[in-house]
Amino acid sequence: MQNIPKMKVGIVAVSRDCFPESLSVNRRKALVAAYEKKYGKGDIYECPVCIVESEVQMREALADLEKEGCNALCVYLGNFGPEISETMLAKEYAQRMNAPVMFCAAAEENIPTLADSRGDAYCGMLNASYNLKLRGVQAYIPEYPVGDAEECADMIHAFLPIARAVYAVKRLKLITFGPRPMNFLACNAPIQQLYNLGVEVEENSELDLFEAFHKHANDARIPEVVADMEKELGAGNKKPEILNKLAQYELTLLDWVEAHKGSREYVAIAGKCWPAFQTQFGFVPCYVNSRLTGRGIPVSCEVDIYGALSEFIGTVVSEDAVTLLDINNTVPKDLYNEGIAGKFEYKLTDTFMGFHCGNTCAGKICKPEMKYQKIMARSLPVEVTNGTLEGDIVPGKITFFRLQSTADNKLRAYVAEGEVLPVPTHSFGSIGIFAIREMKRFYSHVLIEGGFPHHGAVAFGHFGKALFEVFKYLGAESIGFNRPAGMLYKTENPFEA
Repeated sequence: MQNIPKMKVGIVAVSRDCFPESLSVNRRKALVAAYEKKYGKGDIYECPVCIVESEVQMREALADLEKEGCNALCVYLGNFGPEISETMLAKEYAQRMNAPVMFCAAAEENIPTLADSRGDAYCGMLNASYNLKLRGVQAYIPEYPVGDAEECADMIHAFLPIARAVYAVKRLKLITFGPRPMNFLACNAPIQQLYNLGVEVEENSELDLFEAFHKHANDARIPEVVADMEKELGAGNKKPEILNKLAQYELTLLDWVEAHKGSREYVAIAGKCWPAFQTQFGFVPCYVNSRLTGRGIPVSCEVDIYGALSEFIGTVVSEDAVTLLDINNTVPKDLYNEGIAGKFEYKLTDTFMGFHCGNTCAGKICKPEMKYQKIMARSLPVEVTNGTLEGDIVPGKITFFRLQSTADNKLRAYVAEGEVLPVPTHSFGSIGIFAIREMKRFYSHVLIEGGFPHHGAVAFGHFGKALFEVFKYLGAESIGFNRPAGMLYKTENPFEA
């Protein structure tokens, strides 16, 4: 995967001056040893500066972290800690490095230490969190942030995907080719929140893309890309006549990314795919979109800017390919009775089909085949709708999620874990039968009431915990999830049968 940062978390121990500095230092050393024993080296850096009630030492630690190339910070309370200098460090690091910060604290080791070597970091964490709020500093604090060396090592490791996402979003450029399709308000959303997040947006005309595409005609690299497509598709290469154009388009997008990312480190694309795309370009871009997304450069459909952002966050968190699907159609009762009832513990209303024309990468489809876009071909010649990658999506664990600026310009999100069932869809496109517990209620009280569009990002695995924390860190005002039975939504009728 490309387009993903590699994190290096600097661990800075802090100590209050009425506690022995050695207590924090030795606990820091034990934490680092525990981390490297369990997770190996490379993810963390042990800062040699222990901050003891000193703003000067805080600056020394800051300089050391910058020199060592740390792009995330863990403030470790080995004892009660100096609430002023430790939170100043968090604030200055976050501002200077534009990077994520976490806090965790040491638990007491054993009975003998209680008499003379007690650290009281349990107490100090309360003052640290209070001071962070006073300074307006956003920091990740684990659900229970106090633990022994091994437990704090696990906390730091759990911080890595959160840190990757926050760091990458602040260095992201979203490139769009639009405007969105006519009569398609669903993917329209205020972009102010993107700037609030630190995301840069470059909006382009579809005509700009068309011009760049034509300039890539007869590009010397096309045969190499075609060969790679043929290798990936194998027996699923049902439309070989379109590969040259698709390769030309792929090179157009990749070259655009390199030429336009400017000062930003990471890129995602929100692309146009209908209604004029097929007739003018002569194909649909789904397969190319799937290939770029599979490499870590998400390309959303229908100029869905927040869809592209959501895909990018999922890619960075999971370090794997994601996809963007319509929360599309119900599972027919006969299909449910034949393939799901009695075999899986899901109600009919827990299931639905996630679909898009053909944008899911080959590695996430059971038997991928290059086909044509059946819906578009109802009103257009089939030959201009070639380019979809179709097949049933691989079964297994998934996380459905989205970060969205809704119509009222509020940043909201949702996260729901579930699975793709190993049940044939009997349908077309990139499609799967999804099962999410209490989906009926989630659909009504989160998706509809929250004003979310029909597109949802899909990560292949259960990443709800990390994504929830990412959305919290990024400032989402609400984060919906599929509440279990008995846990009512705010507007849910308690008298519903």
